[in-house]
Amino acid sequence: MTTPQDQWKRCLELIRSRLNQQQFATWFEPIRFKSYDFETREVAIYVPSQFFYEYLEENYRQLIYLALYHVFGADTKLVYQVAVIQDEVVREEGNRTALLREPTSNRMLNRAPGVMQAVVPASDFESFLNVEQTFDNFLEGVSNRLPRSVGQSVADFPARKTFNPLFIFGPSGCGKTHLVNAIGVRLRQKHPEKRVLYVSAHLFQVQYTDARINNKTNDFIHFYQSIDCLIVDDVQEFSGKEKTLETFFHIFNHLHLNGRQIIMTSDRPPVELKDMEERMLTRFKWGMLAELESPDVQLRHDILVRLVRKDGLDIPEEVIDYVAEHLQDNVRELEGVVHSMLAYSVVHGANINLDFARKILKESTRYRRRTLTIEDIVETVCRHYKVTHEELYGECRKAEFVLARQVAMYLAQKHTGDTAKHIGYVIGRRTHATVLHGIRNIEKKMKENPAFRKEIREIEKKM
Repeated sequence: MTTPQDQWKRCLELIRSRLNQQQFATWFEPIRFKSYDFETREVAIYVPSQFFYEYLEENYRQLIYLALYHVFGADTKLVYQVAVIQDEVVREEGNRTALLREPTSNRMLNRAPGVMQAVVPASDFESFLNVEQTFDNFLEGVSNRLPRSVGQSVADFPARKTFNPLFIFGPSGCGKTHLVNAIGVRLRQKHPEKRVLYVSAHLFQVQYTDARINNKTNDFIHFYQSIDCLIVDDVQEFSGKEKTLETFFHIFNHLHLNGRQIIMTSDRPPVELKDMEERMLTRFKWGMLAELESPDVQLRHDILVRLVRKDGLDIPEEVIDYVAEHLQDNVRELEGVVHSMLAYSVVHGANINLDFARKILKESTRYRRRTLTIEDIVETVCRHYKVTHEELYGECRKAEFVLARQVAMYLAQKHTGDTAKHIGYVIGRRTHATVLHGIRNIEKKMKENPAFRKEIREIEKKM
């Protein structure tokens, strides 16, 4: 009969097959199996130190995860316990546990800063930064050279106010969150006396709402006005939130007037942000606007090499070149492809070659198209043509609105598989015949005008 310990040994065999001997000997041979709880589906293991656990979580989490699920089944959890391990004798020293599916960095990012931090010294101040996102692993390329350089300058020389505020914008998945965390991490390392805080716009909104409900608005404002460097991610989510924007406006003014650094990210430049007062948009443009573009082929290649090495994969150079050339999307898409390769190689014990890479990319494209919605396409088209949703959905027959409307219909029909009737209903309650007419117009224009055909391809890349 196969015991849980035998199953764990099988996990180690799968892991060993994907790593070189030195990696396996250093990080997996010292591990000892402790127990398996059939009710909670928890595999418990001993590791020799807290650092050991953190290194495994940071560098081999995905590989361990896949091996566990392959052998023990889905929904298996992994529990670490620190212990002194000498030969086969284990002496428990303390409990250090973590669910494999929830790494420390993610838990930290989901927590909310409390207003009582305002009286805490900078050395004890919780910044809520992801310390794994640094300049060392934020690879430089043509698409991000300027924002990266500006970010380093902000972190190294906080007394200079040339880039205050720093407004970083670009499409989803191009590295905005990584870059602002890298700025924050470096700033804290070089200037530990600074109180640095990372917060998403959504979390800021939630905190403000809670503060109002509990009559602690003044405490909320006082806390944020005490920050030396405030990093707000995805400020486009403030659109339409009048009371939140009003409060952020006063916090912004206080920080800027007192020479404190403000860093913001958005998926679009200030000029394209809707439902925000002009006075707020003007302040966004006071300092430096830095655009992060989607990575070019060379940067995609370099990112893939780093991801492959981190996951301990052995992938031929021709496969990396193929993926870099054919997957012209964001960094998250690249990570997804690497994880798919890792999963396949662990489960099937197969080497990764060019044929397999083609299959993975094909499946990735199918999945992306299958999950794309009409609303996603409308959002991209509106951003490209600089029109509002109301203008695209409305009845106005201005040429620029009609063009955007018909492009959205054409792309929705091509990428979602929805019927013309459903597309028409979503895009302004229009008829089946109106949608077909719009699609035919776009197809005709693409056939006759190469520049327009290229423009449509550019829009598709942004979806």
